[in-house]
Amino acid sequence: MGMRLLVESELLDEVSPTLPPDAAKHLRVLRVKAGEAVELFDGKGAYRKYEVQSADTKAPRLCAVGERQVQPRGVSSLVLFACVTKGSRWDWTIEKATELGATKIVPVISSRTIVRLTSSERAAKRERWQRIAEDAARQSDAKWIPEIVEAMDFEATLQLVKATNTFIGALTEPPPPMIVDALMATKDKTDLAVYVGPEGDFSPEELAALMKVATPVSFGSMILRAETAAIFALSVLSAFKEAK
Repeated sequence: MGMRLLVESELLDEVSPTLPPDAAKHLRVLRVKAGEAVELFDGKGAYRKYEVQSADTKAPRLCAVGERQVQPRGVSSLVLFACVTKGSRWDWTIEKATELGATKIVPVISSRTIVRLTSSERAAKRERWQRIAEDAARQSDAKWIPEIVEAMDFEATLQLVKATNTFIGALTEPPPPMIVDALMATKDKTDLAVYVGPEGDFSPEELAALMKVATPVSFGSMILRAETAAIFALSVLSAFKEAK
């Protein structure tokens, strides 16, 4: 896979586009040479192949070597509801969820979530998290970048859960079925979602509310960290969604 740059959609219509400052700087950092291939993509399914015509340090020049193409996203979504974890663990979750094809990431603040965000902090955090997803998409050849919404309080997420086929990691008695078995039983690949709690798990009240609108499942016999559980479950759902 060659170099990839995220740009505005309109730029993909140009045979010899003028790159925005951030994209041009990225090519300079990589020390591109004339003749090297570059893909420009908009994160919304559209992309186009280019060749470096000049590696001028101030304004590298590109020329299209193909037509603008579009990769359809498909009708089925893949949503991750996850309680926000601390620092780099949450950044890692966003990165890996992007690589696995999540279409939406919903950061959740539950009663036992350690990370607390004020209303004024949530917009700034969302912008930072969106940039992490953009970088992950650029490096993983993803044509689509997931939507990352502002962090939501637990109660506010329940309406979104109702609109999806959501599976929650839950410790219940009797134990719920394994996530794979639950997926096979539904045979439904439309609008899949997984909901993962914080390190201290959901409160009894939160779990009871989720059980009314989502399917409880087991992630196995091992005790997983919150970020591991999120990516494990998302991997299973992604494979199920892509299976013929």
